[in-house]
Amino acid sequence: MTRHYLNKRAFAQRLGITEGALGTLNMPEPDVIVGEGPRATRGWSVKTIDEWNAKRRGSGNWSGKDAPKARK
Repeated sequence: MTRHYLNKRAFAQRLGITEGALGTLNMPEPDVIVGEGPRATRGWSVKTIDEWNAKRRGSGNWSGKDAPKARK
């Protein structure tokens, strides 16, 4: 069975952000690395991306003491 992974561009598209914005985030470890050296391609499964996105702080994911104060 062939497994499919998303590269950085597809990762960003799945989240609805640019690759540049994705680069500012603390991304999860890749599930696979294809090739060697600085030109190696990293890949993430959809499951890895979705689980990471559900846990990261961001729009709609604030909770507890780190939550922004409501404006009055």
